[in-house]
Amino acid sequence: MQDIHYDNAKFRRRSPLKVITQALVTSHIRYCCRGCSTGNFLMLLMILGLTYLITHKSSDHSASNIHLNSAANVGHKYVKEGVSIIDKIWRKPPRLPPQLPPDEAQIVSSSLEEQRLHWFSRKQKVKEAFVHAWSGYKNHAMGYDELMPLSQRGTDGLGGLGATIVDSLDTAIIMGADEIVYEAVPWIEKQLVERIEKKGQVNLFETTIRVLGGLLSAYHLSRGDKGTISDSGIPMTLKGVKSEIFLELAKTLADRLLSAFASSPTSIPFSDVVLHDHSAHPAPDGLSSTAEVSTLQLEFNYLSEISGDPKYRSKAMKVLEHIRSLPKVEGLVPIHISPHSGQFNGENIRLGSRGDSYYEYLIKVWIQQKNSGNQLNYLYQMYEEAMRGVRHLLVRKSIPKGLVFVGELPHGSNGSFSPKMDHLVCFLPGTLALGATKGITKKKAIERNLLTPDDLENLKLAEDLAKTCFEMYAITSTGLAPEIAYFHIEGDSEGGLDGGNKSSEYIDDIIIKHNDRHNLLRPETVESLFVLHRVTEDPKYREWGWQIFEAFEKYTKVDSGGYTSLDDVTLIPPPRRDKMETFFLGETLKYLYLLFGDENVVPLDKFVFNTEAHPLPIIWSKYSA
Repeated sequence: MQDIHYDNAKFRRRSPLKVITQALVTSHIRYCCRGCSTGNFLMLLMILGLTYLITHKSSDHSASNIHLNSAANVGHKYVKEGVSIIDKIWRKPPRLPPQLPPDEAQIVSSSLEEQRLHWFSRKQKVKEAFVHAWSGYKNHAMGYDELMPLSQRGTDGLGGLGATIVDSLDTAIIMGADEIVYEAVPWIEKQLVERIEKKGQVNLFETTIRVLGGLLSAYHLSRGDKGTISDSGIPMTLKGVKSEIFLELAKTLADRLLSAFASSPTSIPFSDVVLHDHSAHPAPDGLSSTAEVSTLQLEFNYLSEISGDPKYRSKAMKVLEHIRSLPKVEGLVPIHISPHSGQFNGENIRLGSRGDSYYEYLIKVWIQQKNSGNQLNYLYQMYEEAMRGVRHLLVRKSIPKGLVFVGELPHGSNGSFSPKMDHLVCFLPGTLALGATKGITKKKAIERNLLTPDDLENLKLAEDLAKTCFEMYAITSTGLAPEIAYFHIEGDSEGGLDGGNKSSEYIDDIIIKHNDRHNLLRPETVESLFVLHRVTEDPKYREWGWQIFEAFEKYTKVDSGGYTSLDDVTLIPPPRRDKMETFFLGETLKYLYLLFGDENVVPLDKFVFNTEAHPLPIIWSKYSA
């Protein structure tokens, strides 16, 4: 059988005409060679004579300068030197790699060093902001959940577990703010056990992501988990910090939080836990948030990993296994679920409050445990289906300038579309980028041919949405985003105010309603800027982050210590709200610091950040099986 793909000419099929032609040509060449044999012999003699003359001249020159002991040595030396001269004549010089002229190379080196110092100085400014925020809390609210910076007092809105202390601890470790670590750790060692044992009602979700997540991250970063700590890229200077205390406290807290699972008749946990008596109950309306019940798994999985007890992972993962079996709308789910029936409640679909971190944890839990084999691939499949659903059902463009945004379906897929987008949705660009490359750079992913068509679409959407999230800041008078924005779309008559910055080209695309103008120091946009900078290496995300940081410094910093939320970002000066959320220290400033820092510090291919920005290492052990 003829092999039409074989490339070697020896095996190619040749036409009869080509065979005859080649035979004639070969015969002619042979005849010419016979006729020229004498000429070839004379040519050879001439080459040998030329060689002799060259070597003889060289040998005469050498003999006049060197004393030799024997004729044999003389002959050997002459031949060697003669050959070396011929080699020098005929040998091609080696090819050298292209090099910049010295002046240009120096400019490039100097430019890179200047850039490094430039971003290092900005990173240090963020650290200074963190120290200022902590000083306000320490001086006026130590031991309370949160600081009220204007009235200079503390408030307990998260169960009274000193949430700011635990939420801030790993930020202090990452920044190398050792003095803050040494102020926080003694309080945790002496006070937190008593608080856990005696306090009353806490929210399962908030306590897990802020307090349990903070303890677990502090345990790892203080070298408790010695097998992977070197992956963090954090120079460890702490001395005398006993990491085991963080693990013991995490187990004590988690054992009480497990009552939310034990008290429920289904795999869906109750929303509230009474710590002191190990009991739990549902929210007043009897429902749990879909995001809240599906945003516990990173923390409980890692606790099983380091404690050796699989019960934490088992309870938390049953939630996702159960949701896997429920009906969805192109992968999208309603924002409420009943712990009594185990079914979704209502049809409201959105990626803002009560829906957001469900989608975030689908991909992050898979990344955390992707080394466990194929049994958790259903999470990745659920994530990919959901993102296709987002692109198909929720993504629109504003008019007149075409900002890409993610809207809502308050009455399900058969109801009307709402052009409303919470600031909370700005987590999505980072999640999309992380899901596409799994934490490595886009460049490396392309070189290794790892990106699917869905990945490329998600990356494009991530960049488009990140721009929209930044413009939600840039269109306001203060340069800080509102809690909620609406977008002008074709056929929509939504009314409201613009952001106040008349110089923005997107001033007519975004509407800010009266009740949505507040800013709570939220982290979601800077979180996505951090992830996108790590993935794309595009410096614009750093520049956007710096603009946001400068606006925080200008309008939310309180001279006596701390930073405050704002009531209206469209007014200058903006009315202030007197509240510093724990996540400003635990998330917002941490992501800004990492955005301006080196990529080897808490690398995205070795860590996953929980939804409160607490980095947890990717799991490799048997507990992920």
